[in-house]
Amino acid sequence: MMKKLLLIAVLGLFSFNAAHAQTGLTGIRVGVNAGIPVGDVDDASSFKAGADLAYMISLMDIVQVGPMVGYSHYFGKDGVDDFQYLPIAASGRLGLPSSFIGGFDLGYAVGLSDGLDGGLYWRPLLGFRFMNFGVMVFYEGITEDAGDVSSLNVGVEFKF
Repeated sequence: MMKKLLLIAVLGLFSFNAAHAQTGLTGIRVGVNAGIPVGDVDDASSFKAGADLAYMISLMDIVQVGPMVGYSHYFGKDGVDDFQYLPIAASGRLGLPSSFIGGFDLGYAVGLSDGLDGGLYWRPLLGFRFMNFGVMVFYEGITEDAGDVSSLNVGVEFKF
């Protein structure tokens, strides 16, 4: 049921963005990141790498929203196999004074590895923007039935 609701929400966001595509306020955001697993996943993984792609529209000069899809790869340790997730989320950014940025992504992370069901995905972030390039720090959390998969990350994103 949750997957169906999320799919409907994501399709709605794509439709909303398509309706605003001719305003000239649209933009693609591409990011790469690396992090340290924390919490429940700390014993199973030593490092996390990821990437994401978002299609953002401006609601006002300082507010952008849009759909986001990503890839999170957790490298296993002590005989644990690597495992991956595919986050699908609604993404929001708020431009703060002096080129600072705050943001929050919320959605569902699909488990790509055997035995992973997936779960609620959330990512609060802070960053600093230099024109079309930004440096971000963020917490990424995936809440599953078996436990939380979380990481502290640093990344860069480019806006086109």
